Amino acid sequence: MEKLNIFLAGDSTMANYPKNEAPMAGWGQMLQDLFTEEVKVYNFAKCGASTNTFIEIGYLNIIHDFLKPNDYLFVQFGHNDQKVFGTQPFTTYQSNLTEFVNSAREKGATPVLLPSVHRRNFDDTGKVINTLGDYPSAVMQLAEKLDVPLINLWSKTEKLYQSLGPEGSKQLFVWFKENEHPNYPNGIQENTHFCEQGALQIAKLVLEGVKELQLPIASFIKE
Repeated sequence: MEKLNIFLAGDSTMANYPKNEAPMAGWGQMLQDLFTEEVKVYNFAKCGASTNTFIEIGYLNIIHDFLKPNDYLFVQFGHNDQKVFGTQPFTTYQSNLTEFVNSAREKGATPVLLPSVHRRNFDDTGKVINTLGDYPSAVMQLAEKLDVPLINLWSKTEKLYQSLGPEGSKQLFVWFKENEHPNYPNGIQENTHFCEQGALQIAKLVLEGVKELQLPIASFIKE
């Protein structure tokens, strides 16, 4: 049987990290181990990427060349689209995401849109704060308009962080005191990027979404 391919397009929360940055990890680098050998995951997510820079650098064109019928393209951007070099939620952001959708559909592949993961940010009452503005709702609106499968990672990560609370949610991220880890001798307090355990939890939320959507690829998820 020919392998089914999942291509990942996104930013640093999804990307692969080198050993010298461990245990920092993107959820995309955890995905392969959660599928049986019938599925191959290609993680094109790049640190610092927004929808426009990803397209401009040519990564979408590369993915397009590889895509074949029955493959999948998972798309999660937002964190860097907020930046000055990025996009506006209901105009340029949506039009760029539409390019990803069209690119997949042209090749007979299935696009899947994912609103961004939350940053670890709580108010004084211990409630998760949305730091992503209108970008998540722009993805949801577009998915409905274009009839694209949506895995609401924004909502799922909010529930996860909320369940763990301000202190417990640190375990999902990279938090070290000075000299506690050789890769981070000066210490680090990271509220955007996951540790390996956190990235694994997010990857499992993605697969939960795959099952909820009843995508055919769900049958290759390891039990």
